[in-house]
Amino acid sequence: MYCVRHVTEDLYWVGANDHRLTLFENIHPIPRGVSYNAYLLLDERTVLFDTVDWSACRQLLENLEHLLAGRTLDYLVINHMEPDHGASLEEVLLRWPNAGIIATEKAFMLMRQFGFQIDGHEQIEVKEGDTRCFGRHTVTFISAPMVHWPEAMATLDLTSGALFSADAFGSFGALDGKLFNDEVNFDRDWLDDARRYYTNIVGKYGPQVQVLLKKAGAVLNQIKIICPLHGPVWRSDLEYLIGKYNLWSRYEPEEKGVMIAYASMYGNTEAAAQALAARLCDKGMHRVVLYDVSNTHVSTLISEAFKYSHLVLASVTYNLGIYPVMHSFLSDMKALNLQKRTVALVENGSWACKSGDLMQKFIENELKNMTVLGERLSMASSLRPDRSAELESLANAILESLAGAAE
Repeated sequence: MYCVRHVTEDLYWVGANDHRLTLFENIHPIPRGVSYNAYLLLDERTVLFDTVDWSACRQLLENLEHLLAGRTLDYLVINHMEPDHGASLEEVLLRWPNAGIIATEKAFMLMRQFGFQIDGHEQIEVKEGDTRCFGRHTVTFISAPMVHWPEAMATLDLTSGALFSADAFGSFGALDGKLFNDEVNFDRDWLDDARRYYTNIVGKYGPQVQVLLKKAGAVLNQIKIICPLHGPVWRSDLEYLIGKYNLWSRYEPEEKGVMIAYASMYGNTEAAAQALAARLCDKGMHRVVLYDVSNTHVSTLISEAFKYSHLVLASVTYNLGIYPVMHSFLSDMKALNLQKRTVALVENGSWACKSGDLMQKFIENELKNMTVLGERLSMASSLRPDRSAELESLANAILESLAGAAE
């Protein structure tokens, strides 16, 4: 059964929703599922913008057959060749063999690397600033390399103002009928997934996202609707979404607040983290979140680290090193280019307390533009009452730093 939605004028959403997949890219949990967005333009020439993951191919084909209603498919525009969007390309071409393919040079290279048989089809290679007319609608192509693959581009419909933004402006989460941003409570139900999607999928490439945002800014008066490859279509409040991307891609925090991430073997380091959180809240700082790095997926840890201005890393010493899950979290911060945060350290060790020095060394040598507070809470096995003054000093140092942080 077909499942489509009218987007604008001659444009339709023809994608699919997936609640069966548990791990996006086989690494990131998606308990709310994910959508694969594809769009069909019914002009004098018919144009499909991207395809879907192989698991959703049947739904895409049923949607296309319903809307085309016997018409041929004239063109297939590939903005992004990653398999969750490009895997159904060959099936589409088998059913509409006269369709021409519009893509960048590197996208055609990737099609061949994935083994797609495209040589019997018209191949139209486009680059930055090229235009194509399909009848009433004329589109222009915007290069977006490394957002987040090297072949990526965006396509702007100059007639309707629809921006097909590839993986930019996307989100985890299945749509389940509600296609548009104004049909959901985005702040309540979608923002965390949108941030987790951006920070873990695109986060490393902040400078490249900034380049794309500058290009979008130059034509912002022409963009009326943003059509990403995952998540809601944005037809209102575009400045909100663009503003979030501007913050995330500049590695600026969304909120002045404290994320406490602790790595605890037997509960003693956790108890110290809880005590610190309580002190901060007692002193009026209520934007405090607490995570156990052993049972919180690192994609959530990264997302929250992007959100908050201040981090507290509390780790037990393990084999004279950083507890492995905390070390993995630090490594992911490096891999995803997290920077511009203030960090406080809590260390624990029963016979050799090394984790604090090692975490500080990693932060100072491996991460960019990070500030480590001079105050540190050190424990020998557990937080004893005689360490209360140190706990108080650390809480005060964090609050003093928060007071001096820019809004």
